[in-house]
Amino acid sequence: MFSQVPHEPRQGLSSRRRFLKRAVTAGGAALMGAAGLNEVSPVIWREPTELELNHSYWMGSQPPQNPPLSVNLTVDVAVIGGGLTGLSTAYFIRSVSPHKEVVVLEGRGCGNGASGRNGAMVLTMTEDRYLNFSSDPAMDKKIYDLTAQNLQTLSKLSVETGIDCELETKGALQVLLSSQDVREAKDYVQRAQSLGMPVELWDKQKIVDALGTDVYEGGFFDPGGGQVNPMKLVHVFKVAAESAGAKIFENTMVGKIEEGSEHLIYTTAGHTVRAKALVLATNAFTSRLGFFRNAVAPIREYVAMTRRFTDQELIDIGWRLRVPFNDSRTEVFYLGVTQDNRIHIGGGSPGYSFNNGHLDPAAVGSHSARLQRELVRIYPKLSGIGFEATWDGVVDWSLNESPSVGCSGKYRNIFHGLGYSGHGVNLASVFGRIIADLDAGRGDRWKEYPFVNANLDYIPNEPIRWFAVRAGLAWYNLIDS
Repeated sequence: MFSQVPHEPRQGLSSRRRFLKRAVTAGGAALMGAAGLNEVSPVIWREPTELELNHSYWMGSQPPQNPPLSVNLTVDVAVIGGGLTGLSTAYFIRSVSPHKEVVVLEGRGCGNGASGRNGAMVLTMTEDRYLNFSSDPAMDKKIYDLTAQNLQTLSKLSVETGIDCELETKGALQVLLSSQDVREAKDYVQRAQSLGMPVELWDKQKIVDALGTDVYEGGFFDPGGGQVNPMKLVHVFKVAAESAGAKIFENTMVGKIEEGSEHLIYTTAGHTVRAKALVLATNAFTSRLGFFRNAVAPIREYVAMTRRFTDQELIDIGWRLRVPFNDSRTEVFYLGVTQDNRIHIGGGSPGYSFNNGHLDPAAVGSHSARLQRELVRIYPKLSGIGFEATWDGVVDWSLNESPSVGCSGKYRNIFHGLGYSGHGVNLASVFGRIIADLDAGRGDRWKEYPFVNANLDYIPNEPIRWFAVRAGLAWYNLIDS
């Protein structure tokens, strides 16, 4: 647990906060009665090793792929995973410690995971503290400043690499579904403003004027947020990492890791990499390598993209202020509009498949239909508009929606960044900076932050996890309905 435990959030603005924790708590009795099964479960049910291919709209912007690893290597740092965490870590390590040899091993292509198939919102804070004060408001303010300022880092790097990642820093909205949500947001905003956080409470009419829909009672506006083309942001960090001297190998699947003072990494193609330090940048797939199995749960999210609209069509729809927004449900929906006038919507009831396996295609279809119903509910003028692209994939959720970045292992040479719980587009590169400093022995500057070397709450193994999470999801679906 964290040394500073967040206050219990208010139900109206909880988003998905603590849904996993409550679900797993509900299965606690089952865990007590099946401790032996929980212990041997990883041996009985091994997670699948193959990585799902990214089929998102953003894939059209995936950077050209590098050749796979074809020789044995010995390096200072091996980064497993070519998403935003892995690529930013490689870039920052080479920037902080240019004498170190850094290699990135990506199982598919860079951005194939959650980094390249998300809802494109760039949010401030960590999920557990978003619209929710902890017992240390001063730290909440520091985390806000850290994450808001990181957008400037992203913008600067985009310019330096010459890759336009379509980063828009006009802010982000959480739209409020009820008068209770509005009252609670008002309390939060008043307290946040007293600390110097530039957030605002918008009334219903301002939401109507900005978004062109009257289905919400108000909104929480954060000028520190924004949106981006996530795969182009991956491209930015890939170019930055390679320009800094990191070597990146794609379609290089890691099969086994032998830990030690010098790690030995085996690829499924038969090559090895020896490394003094190991960075686990594998998000929801980390447990497949034998790490953090009980720290995060792989929750499946769904996103869809419409056709391209003309400027006049967007005016007719009423979405005048081109800021992304998410709602205040437990099972949150989130929407954005791309620079070429496509509307994307994601969220709703998330999925969970047994042992991090694949989900039934029929379930994927039903989730896409729900996204379309919600889009039409918000914008009735879009009735009959189909999706040109729909996709899904797993993201890593921690039990209390708190992230963790740090180092572990007998020799303190295994680094990680995970548990983003929906805030990874921004937070991943913040964690890349932190990992680089920890690796360089400069971790003191970060030690006051609660997510540094945080021990995430324990999540039981299958089948207890499956029963508990599915029960929790069903309960929250009923609440939202």
